[in-house]
Amino acid sequence: MGDTAFTPRVFSGIQPSGGLTLGNYLGAMRRFVEMQDAGTYETIYCMVDLHAITVWQEPDALRKNTRELAAFFIAAGIDPERSILFNQSQVPEHAQLAWIFNCVARMGWMGRMTQWKDKAGKNSENASLGLFAYPALMAADILIYHATHVPVGEDQKQHLELTRDIAQKFNNDFKVDFFPITEPVIEGAATRVMSLRDGSKKMSKSDPSDMSRINMSDDADTIAKKIRKAKTDPEPLPDTLDGLKDRPEARNLVDIYAALSGMTAEQVIADAAGQQFGQFKPALAELAVEKIAPISAEMRRLMADEAEIDRILARGAERAREIAIPILAKTYDIVGLLGAR
Repeated sequence: MGDTAFTPRVFSGIQPSGGLTLGNYLGAMRRFVEMQDAGTYETIYCMVDLHAITVWQEPDALRKNTRELAAFFIAAGIDPERSILFNQSQVPEHAQLAWIFNCVARMGWMGRMTQWKDKAGKNSENASLGLFAYPALMAADILIYHATHVPVGEDQKQHLELTRDIAQKFNNDFKVDFFPITEPVIEGAATRVMSLRDGSKKMSKSDPSDMSRINMSDDADTIAKKIRKAKTDPEPLPDTLDGLKDRPEARNLVDIYAALSGMTAEQVIADAAGQQFGQFKPALAELAVEKIAPISAEMRRLMADEAEIDRILARGAERAREIAIPILAKTYDIVGLLGAR
């Protein structure tokens, strides 16, 4: 086993849980666009709405959030013609393969997942079975397309390792070389965007202060205002990154500037060494408005035509199923299930 040549294919998904922020853009979406534009892989991107319902979702809000997330993908640069873009629940093969993987994965594997421990906490008896089995569905999301690569952040690395374990166990159990051992694509610098009010905390939609984050729905004036009012310290910018070691708010703004400009943090420091934040923050605000405001405006335009978003997602689901149906049929055949031919 191990000699099968798989089509280079990327899969990744985002939960439609609302409250999209700059962190979603710099931490994930921009990488998705880069991988699409590189032309090295087939790219498949998904709103993972089945994952979202592992915790309670208000139905109307879930529908709105799914469409808003689709608008974000498109506004940020995902082309529904060059990539496959769809929402997970329209492709039933995800759930069908997940059941098989539930029968391959071991309870001990699931119980060791740190996200399960974090989300369920001391109230695990009242958590949903779906939340516990979440990583098997994630494995199915990836492997139903024989995806060879997944862009992944730190919080999902363990789940991707489990995907590899499930693929390996399936292949070993049935003595086949059917599922690829998917490779992680570790995201680069400035993928963790921190709060504008507390540089030690990740930028989050759940922070009670709206000033702590840049929402992808913010207009140009709001973006600029939040950058200007971001927490900093009275010291000028140093001439090396080492000088930011104990200055988390300063480091966060430097990292955001680097990510938005395409520079390294070292290059930003080299250019801005000695500047006070009264000089640096207006430059960052101008850059943020230049990069983010057009995406926000395009999202609002797209959201004004929900029927068009639904049409795009339905077409994406059709294209996704063209790949998924034969892979599921072969999986059923390998396992010994009837009726999938």
